[in-house]
Amino acid sequence: MDRKVLKSGEFLVENTDSKDVFIPEEFNEEQRMIAQTCQDFLNSEVYPNVDKVDKQDRELMKSMLKKSGELGLMGVSVPEEYNGFGQSFVTQMLAAETIGAGYSFSVAFMAHCGIGTLPILYYGNEDQRQRYVTKLATGELLGAYCLTEPGAGSDANAGKTNAKLSEDGKHYILNGQKMWITNAGFADVQTVFAKIDNDRVLSAFIVESAYPGVVISPDEHKMGIKGSSTCQIFYNDVKVPVENLLGKRGEGFRIALSILHMGRIKLGGNVLGAAKKAITDSVKYANERKQFGVLISTFGAIKYKLAEQVIRTFAAESATYRVSKDVDDLIDKYKTEGCDKGRASIDGISHYAVEAAILKVYGSEVLDYVIDETLQIHGGMGYSAELQVEKGFRDSRINRIFEGTNEINRLLVVDTAMKRAMKGDFALFAKADELYQSLASITDGKKAGEDYYASKTRYISNFKKAIMLVMHGANQAFAKKLVEEQEVLNNLAEMMMETYVAESLALRVQKIEGMKGAAAAAVYRDMVDVYLYDAAGILKKEAADAICSYASANEAEALLKAVNALTAVDCVNVKAARRRIADKLIEDNVYKF
Repeated sequence: MDRKVLKSGEFLVENTDSKDVFIPEEFNEEQRMIAQTCQDFLNSEVYPNVDKVDKQDRELMKSMLKKSGELGLMGVSVPEEYNGFGQSFVTQMLAAETIGAGYSFSVAFMAHCGIGTLPILYYGNEDQRQRYVTKLATGELLGAYCLTEPGAGSDANAGKTNAKLSEDGKHYILNGQKMWITNAGFADVQTVFAKIDNDRVLSAFIVESAYPGVVISPDEHKMGIKGSSTCQIFYNDVKVPVENLLGKRGEGFRIALSILHMGRIKLGGNVLGAAKKAITDSVKYANERKQFGVLISTFGAIKYKLAEQVIRTFAAESATYRVSKDVDDLIDKYKTEGCDKGRASIDGISHYAVEAAILKVYGSEVLDYVIDETLQIHGGMGYSAELQVEKGFRDSRINRIFEGTNEINRLLVVDTAMKRAMKGDFALFAKADELYQSLASITDGKKAGEDYYASKTRYISNFKKAIMLVMHGANQAFAKKLVEEQEVLNNLAEMMMETYVAESLALRVQKIEGMKGAAAAAVYRDMVDVYLYDAAGILKKEAADAICSYASANEAEALLKAVNALTAVDCVNVKAARRRIADKLIEDNVYKF
């Protein structure tokens, strides 16, 4: 590799150079063409049918999905030998982003292409890949993923669905119930998780919906994503051929976790498309709507909303493609070491579990913010079903529940990073202890004559030190019981997410300036200034909340003094910076950052 690639969570202790990150401005022509093909499909097939499909027209959704398969859109992630295009992970994420603007179609599409197809691609044997993946890649077959049960949501391994080997040894007899299954109403192939006999952990099976005993309930009536089919499925003595066991016996829980990591990171890309569309909806309306005789886009309060929408979306995008390239490089490394393509892919994705959880939480909450402000900018018209804004608002809410709730993922951000450090992936605890020993001498580290990007690097490095101090103190105070202190873990998760996104944004803008010059980067510097200024305040508050939850009075005083130094940033005219960002958006009349 010709660039430095960090391990998952290692960003906490290592700084990154801008030359070592991938940014969207580096997409090649083929990647842009694939994104345009996805956009053209939305324009021609999806948007004209959005209202129709939201009336739970299963056949219409099915036909739209099959058309996308015929165009090759379903095969972006699938190797060529299985009728796909074998594109890089970055390209997969770009396709996911573009399709993300497709309302409930994007949910059905992503469920098929991701959790509906990839478990068989990544964990299936060659026979299973030939029988199923080759047809899933073209849309000839449609897929679903069946994990959740009435008593097993976040705790997936609590599932009761059971499989027993038949007397002749040719079939597993499957009994149980699944719920909230996307695409269930029309899927041909299901990946179903069940426990064999009295096993402690899950196994996975490839089940065809046409098998006798598979009973699919009517579609659920949901708050949003109404066009996607979501049903309960019952399995009544379903005979599943033994050759349809996916992976090894007892490997289902690992498969489920790995696919959740993949789903989280893909959702981080998916929400970007929806956010960018919502921002375009915002500015177009603001540039048309007049109040008090002037366009509302001239009002400072509206400019604030427009600028914040842009800043948060651009920052989320920066983090998304930064880690996507890291995944690509790790997959390539595993392949050169002789790993099977499927396993190389899922192992590469699964390695970045910390960043996947960050993208899932941060991205879903950015979209919720963006679409909420889009509705607010539209006023009463945004609340009316006459426009698509209210649909986008309702559709957005599920993303904080999909792929593991944001509450679970916040805990995973911290827990996974700490476990990786304990395994020796990076020296988190040693550096934290070193910092703690020099608590009284900690300053902001500001140097005379510091240039723009040096100051931003210092801020981010200081943010990381603040995280390590809080983490060290929490570990000392709670030891093994830290896992029970979810409020403190949430404080740390917020600090980690803000820091990773802030660093990703600053590195992207520094690289843009190197590519295009200072003038072209000016408005992006405004984003960095506002984001880091706000992030410093968030880190200071989250650190204080955590410290005051565990430290004695004397220790708290010393820690808070250090945190105040480490979250100190220069004064920024955020009003002027946001107005410049908003003015560019208003002039372009479309999201074009």
